[in-house]
Amino acid sequence: MNPTPTSVLEVLHHKGPLRVNTIGSKVWLTPGSISVAVDRLEKKALVKRKNTDDRRIRLAELTAKGRALITRIFRKHVTAMEEAAGVLSKEERLVLLRLLKKLGKGTS
Repeated sequence: MNPTPTSVLEVLHHKGPLRVNTIGSKVWLTPGSISVAVDRLEKKALVKRKNTDDRRIRLAELTAKGRALITRIFRKHVTAMEEAAGVLSKEERLVLLRLLKKLGKGTS
């Protein structure tokens, strides 16, 4: 799976159901591009659109199949990151973790 669909699944995994345009801004896609990406994920039964009380707003959320896929992807990712960080001392890992959290707060 290429990075864009994986990024969409990742955002929904961490943030829960979101408006499609909100997902787009988090993965740096234009409104047209994010709609196409969500359409494709929906056709693969990885994501579904959900109505809200406000008929103008539709949310995208993971399906069970989408949640299972992103969970498998994340397990592999965690293993790869653990291997990559294996060359760092405990102190270096703590510094890296603090810096990554700081970067993450700037993009959420």
